Amino acid sequence: MRVLTRATLERALPISACIDAVEAAMIATSAGEADLPLRMNLPVRGTKGKLVVMPGVLASQRVFGLKIVSKFPRPAGDPHGSHVGMVVIFDADTGLPLALMEGGLLTEIRTAAASALATRTLSRPESSTLAILGTGAQAERHALAIPLVRPIRRVRIWGRSTERAAALAARLREQGLGDVTVAATAEDAVRGADIICTTTSSPEPILRGGWLEPGMHLNLVGSAIPTTAEVDVECVRRARIYVDLRASAAAEAGELRAAIAAGVVAADCVVGEIGEVLAGRAPGRASPADITLYKSLGVASQDLAAGLSAFRAAVEANLGHDLDLSE
Repeated sequence: MRVLTRATLERALPISACIDAVEAAMIATSAGEADLPLRMNLPVRGTKGKLVVMPGVLASQRVFGLKIVSKFPRPAGDPHGSHVGMVVIFDADTGLPLALMEGGLLTEIRTAAASALATRTLSRPESSTLAILGTGAQAERHALAIPLVRPIRRVRIWGRSTERAAALAARLREQGLGDVTVAATAEDAVRGADIICTTTSSPEPILRGGWLEPGMHLNLVGSAIPTTAEVDVECVRRARIYVDLRASAAAEAGELRAAIAAGVVAADCVVGEIGEVLAGRAPGRASPADITLYKSLGVASQDLAAGLSAFRAAVEANLGHDLDLSE
């Protein structure tokens, strides 16, 4: 079994390769070629933390496994972040383990890859202004991923901490992004943007539907439980809605559940899964004026596909080290 640390994953799983891996996984998922139970959230008694388990089988790629996450609240800037975990993948033909890898970075990369895939599929091809709401790891990964699929010339960063937003903007410039500015308010970041990514831990809306303009594309990333929402119901009402998996969205997408409960959209408001759009079984953007919204919850098939891509690259480049479980 190959062990891949965070540093090894950074080399073995470039975002461009992960976009390709996630694309194949989402097409397979929507075609019924994956078995994906809903994620399990188990509170850890006496703490504010919880254990999150995401198992899955990706039959199309002959791999199965699971992601295990320890989710504990930590201060902004903590080196461990709020999500610490691992991903283990097995060969579906032999049942033997292939790899054990650090789960935090893999999740960062595959989530940004999924948003980039949705952006490439749903946004206007000429989109050039990107707004990032949030200042954490996902914000940084998204700011680097979206320019791989659209001709981004301007990036606006907003966060509740101006200091952290400025630090993120500086890091992005160091990594080659040119016109990166810090917005004073979320509304300032959003107005006039073509693509908006919400990557915060806010339990309440930070993005208002009244700020949206025709032609925008939204990636909603930060919320993954039914009681929280990063955008208000007006955002949902105005948008054409897409998800990674309908079953997950129905159970866990707080933004959609709130809008349905408020009666502003129907229970069948989802136009399609992103894999259905890619396969031509669901319509994508119908006009340049559409506001498209991709609700990203993350599914285990993405972790499995990303993990398999990283494992194969690591073997080819002789990265990581092998752990003999028989000893």
